[in-house]
Amino acid sequence: GQNGFKLSLLGFYPNEDYEYLVKENRGRRVFPAAPEYSLLLLKPANQLPHGGGHRLDPDSYEWRLITRWIEQGMPYGSEDDPVVERIEVFPKARSLNREEEQQLSVVAHYSDGSRRDVTQLATYESNDPRMADSTRRGRVTVYDLPGDVAMMVRFQGHVTVFRASIPQGLPVDSLPPTRTLVDQHVFQKLKSLGIPPSPLCDDSTFIRRVTVDIAGRLPTAEEARAFVENKDPNKRDKLIDLLLDSPNYGDYFANKWASVLRNKRRQDVDREYTFRFHSWIRQAMQSNMPYDQFVRSVLAASGEVESYPPVAWYKEVSTSTQQMEDTAQLFLGQRIQCAHCHHHPFERWSQDDYFSFEAFFSQVGRKPGRDGMRDSRVYHKVGAATSENPRSGEKLVPRGLGGEPLEIQPYEDPRHRLVDWMTEPNNPFFAKALVNRYWKHFFGRGIVDPEDDMRITNPPSNPELLDGLAKSFVDSKYDLKGLIRTICRSSVYQLSSEPTDYNRDDRLNFSSFYPRRLNAEPLYDAVNQVAGTYVNFNGMPRGTRAIQLPDNGFNDYFLTVFGKPEAESACECERSSEANLAQSLHLLNSTDIQGKLASGEGRAAVLARDAERTDAQKVEELYYWAYARPPRASELEVVLPYIEKKSNKQQAYEDLMWAMFNTKEFLFNR
Repeated sequence: GQNGFKLSLLGFYPNEDYEYLVKENRGRRVFPAAPEYSLLLLKPANQLPHGGGHRLDPDSYEWRLITRWIEQGMPYGSEDDPVVERIEVFPKARSLNREEEQQLSVVAHYSDGSRRDVTQLATYESNDPRMADSTRRGRVTVYDLPGDVAMMVRFQGHVTVFRASIPQGLPVDSLPPTRTLVDQHVFQKLKSLGIPPSPLCDDSTFIRRVTVDIAGRLPTAEEARAFVENKDPNKRDKLIDLLLDSPNYGDYFANKWASVLRNKRRQDVDREYTFRFHSWIRQAMQSNMPYDQFVRSVLAASGEVESYPPVAWYKEVSTSTQQMEDTAQLFLGQRIQCAHCHHHPFERWSQDDYFSFEAFFSQVGRKPGRDGMRDSRVYHKVGAATSENPRSGEKLVPRGLGGEPLEIQPYEDPRHRLVDWMTEPNNPFFAKALVNRYWKHFFGRGIVDPEDDMRITNPPSNPELLDGLAKSFVDSKYDLKGLIRTICRSSVYQLSSEPTDYNRDDRLNFSSFYPRRLNAEPLYDAVNQVAGTYVNFNGMPRGTRAIQLPDNGFNDYFLTVFGKPEAESACECERSSEANLAQSLHLLNSTDIQGKLASGEGRAAVLARDAERTDAQKVEELYYWAYARPPRASELEVVLPYIEKKSNKQQAYEDLMWAMFNTKEFLFNR
């Protein structure tokens, strides 16, 4: 503000705010002799011009409260005064009809055991203003959209949430079969909201969907045709098992994990590190290494990459700050970066929480390895693991988020104690963060979304589902393939992506499958798979697919324009799935796509030379390659006459594939 006036974010540092408000500039902002003439009141009431606009009404409760405080001489209080330890909102949750209102009541609990109604002093914020909003005094109004909405309530650095359920009110009598715990929790939620689910998808849709999601590729024409014609009632479960056992599964999930583990090649000498780390990740995925063991192998890595590849994580994530923040976000679903400088505005994490967590990485040492590279060897430095709050100067010992301080001996590696805490069965973050991350992979949005922002003010759309999946995951001893089976075998995963008239507006409760564009690497592989071509990636064997690339060091325009991440962040948000003009132009008229279509070794040329099959049979094959289904009669009425009248058959099949590449059915997993 004017003359350097400033306050801490959301009042998290009241001692500093008191200095600025009361003492700075000889106390010019307050006037105890006539409180109503204090700048602290006149400016927010807009009775004196200032840049902040109108913030306070002279007849408001806040005006009267500040006036009384100034009259009393602006007391700061003593260290012995009770402080707020937590707040509660009443009711905590309620089902409300459309356009109904609910007055909230907020109670603060103090350190001396007392309680105080702070409803008028709390602030309120909806996580979806389309569904509900609140007045400044906590009166909530819900609107027409059915579903769940959360109202964040905040007072003196503490937050809690009121949840409103807005049912659609329709009877849900007919449901697909309940096959896994996923169906149990999702269908129960849909029944309570009165939102009927879509029917199950057909076999063609399922094989394409699940093959892309597990193996990162399209099914071959032969696989798709055989699956559609197969009469085995258990064929979907068997296909899931087959895909999980295939090497493509290891390729695809190594691609996923390598990105968020920042397996990044910044220069050519990094190649050995990134290739070895990627190979280790792939083997861990393929062999179904238990997830707790996978995480321990990365976080507690010591030695050199040649003998222990996970050490490569510490090459890119090189400071204790980065290591702590990536660990919290990637493995615990907690974005605590804000707490580096101030109390987290939407969560309970303070600077003490932040730096106590960083202390787990304070004894990570680096020195030259046998390769002569600086800092290539990681080791545990013997000594006390501590960190310091730069604002208070206080020395802090390692402490898990929301946990108790740990006594760690100087000879103990604190990283192992960190993983011990993370992998305790009752840890509130670890298992939930992983199952939510994998749910996002298979459904396009997390039960908590974004998937790595799991805070009290961003509650899950289905808490029982998240809890149930997390418990099952822990009980399975962190079996990643088992989790995927639980998800993909469910009727919920196998629902049609075609919404009904009654669930068209639902985007939170998984009443239908939400279509999503293929990621850059599977999409590029799909183009080459249908076109019958391959890409020569520099330094890689012929036929290497995009999902098999070990790191970011392969410059390819297609992958860049379709949003392949550069492994700069532990956040999956680095991967872009948004459509843009450059993508459309590339598919429509780039030399890259045209070259694949016109290749003398490509599928169009092979089909043109095939004299044994009819045009109808060849068209059917192309449809199975691209869509995992035969062409519809209406499509054949258009396509076949075009193919038959073209004298240049290769050009005709090129045109058909070009048209396919530009359809939503090809570009999206649905």
